[in-house]
Amino acid sequence: MARRTLTTTTAALTTTAALLLTACGGGSDSSDDIKGADTGRSPSASTPASTTPSVKRPTITLPSSFKLTFENWTSSDPEEQAVLNDGKEELRAGYAAIIAKNPDSEALTFYHTKEGLSQARQWIKSYTDKNLTVIGKLPVFDAKVTLGHNKTSASLAYCTDESKAYSKERKTGKVEGNPAGMDPEVFYLISLAKNAEGVWQTVSARSERGGCSK
Repeated sequence: MARRTLTTTTAALTTTAALLLTACGGGSDSSDDIKGADTGRSPSASTPASTTPSVKRPTITLPSSFKLTFENWTSSDPEEQAVLNDGKEELRAGYAAIIAKNPDSEALTFYHTKEGLSQARQWIKSYTDKNLTVIGKLPVFDAKVTLGHNKTSASLAYCTDESKAYSKERKTGKVEGNPAGMDPEVFYLISLAKNAEGVWQTVSARSERGGCSK
């Protein structure tokens, strides 16, 4: 159940019904982003801290049936932390769009450039066109941020573990995970650009199954 496998092709990740939930990132939010742990907000809503607090970011809600966790998702560098914050919300926005069956969600548009949005929608439609949703748990860990020289571009690398993440047919309720023998860990490399409002938007994503062990 990988999110999107944008290596050389724009294929939408899974030729099987397996979900392959993507994103290899490490982090510090070992708390479920679904819990809204320290915020006092509703359990499934998350609004990230940012170096541009004046920007109104969309509220993203995930159900308790799908837990996306971010381990050690912190940096002492405020610029790197801003990349981590927006990278986290971009991933949450994608899964929220799958679950809500809404490839045109406001949050998805907010966290992507035009090119990145096109790729993200391909990933989301690989589920929604088949009437699939996602359930289970998806840890995101080993996040590493590299800032460009002008600090308006960055890359975010991270890993995900799909061992307990599944796809579910909305109509029949049939649940499927990855095929037996498939490496559950996926490495991701996300390219981001900072827009005029200071939001780090995803430009493209590449992934490699098994790449986390290298």
